[in-house]
Amino acid sequence: MLSKLPLAVQTFGLLTLSNLFMTFAWYGHLKHQAGKTWWMAAFASWGIALFEYLLQVPANRIGYAGGYSLAQLKIAQEVITLAVFVPFAVFFMDQPLKLDYLWAGFCLLGAVYFIFRG
Repeated sequence: MLSKLPLAVQTFGLLTLSNLFMTFAWYGHLKHQAGKTWWMAAFASWGIALFEYLLQVPANRIGYAGGYSLAQLKIAQEVITLAVFVPFAVFFMDQPLKLDYLWAGFCLLGAVYFIFRG
């Protein structure tokens, strides 16, 4: 089923899903396990990160085999990271929405331009 989707949807869709898991693995413990020891939070995060890797590794392999360069995959991952992180920070972690996120996004769009231009 996945192979019938366009390359960009396969690659960047899987990277987006993987980033959801990784964002929760990296930062979710700050909200839900604040009273736990660091190593308990680390083991919980490690368990969540396993699912991230089960999506991220195929995403990068599909994208690379399909013609995306290593740099394109990395920069795309950074854009996805910010796109996932901002809603996570605002809605899940109750952080204020800052204009700085917009400026960071513009910087990343510049990186996308330079990496993806032919």
